[in-house]
Amino acid sequence: MAIRIKSRHGESVNQMLRRFKKLCEKEGLTKDVKRKQYFEKPSERRRRAMRKAIARVARLNDPQPQPAPKGKRGGPGGNRSGGGGGGGGGRR
Repeated sequence: MAIRIKSRHGESVNQMLRRFKKLCEKEGLTKDVKRKQYFEKPSERRRRAMRKAIARVARLNDPQPQPAPKGKRGGPGGNRSGGGGGGGGGRR
């Protein structure tokens, strides 16, 4: 998997480097290097592959994921004060 690039006429070193990085990314080389940076136990490898397969199946079964609702953050209940006006917790 040798990646070679030749300089184009009038191309700067920064442009060549950017092109090289894009080729490495396209080939999956950077992903592979990051994955092999640390040892991964075989059981962890199987677990990761299983999670990836489950996600793939879920994505195939639900091709149109619903977008998250916009607006207020949080959910029911509004603020986190726990009720009772004022301060101090509300317990006697």
